[in-house]
Amino acid sequence: MGKPTGFTEFTRQVPTRIPVKDRLKNYQEIYLPWSEELSKNQGARCMNCAIPFCHHGCPLGNLIPDWNDLIYRGKWKEALDALHSTNNFPEFTGRICPAPCEAACTLNINNDPVTIEYIEKAIADRGWDEGWITPHPPTWRSGKSVAVVG
Repeated sequence: MGKPTGFTEFTRQVPTRIPVKDRLKNYQEIYLPWSEELSKNQGARCMNCAIPFCHHGCPLGNLIPDWNDLIYRGKWKEALDALHSTNNFPEFTGRICPAPCEAACTLNINNDPVTIEYIEKAIADRGWDEGWITPHPPTWRSGKSVAVVG
């Protein structure tokens, strides 16, 4: 998974925040997008742990080491498929999840953890940009309504 020495070669990097004065009175992203190279380097930091605690730390059970490896190898479409196998809405969770997976990352014991949350966001954003994410309407409708409270 990833690059065997990636966690020693690359440091944790988070996206650059857009300055507050530039964000005032708009509702756009607060982070600048990552480059493909930066995503690849961050995916390379995954250590291929014998027991992937990040996978167990994720409430959704995301296959985090798998998509980190796919990103490192430049297989973005396959990474999106792996991500969608456990998460229907990575474009949201990559932005609002508190990332318990990063707290569970083995690297977090004595180093900075893999930037899992931002890699997830980068995969979802790439999926939208490339047109890989498409609606999947239900095959039949029950005619019933649902209310979401909260």
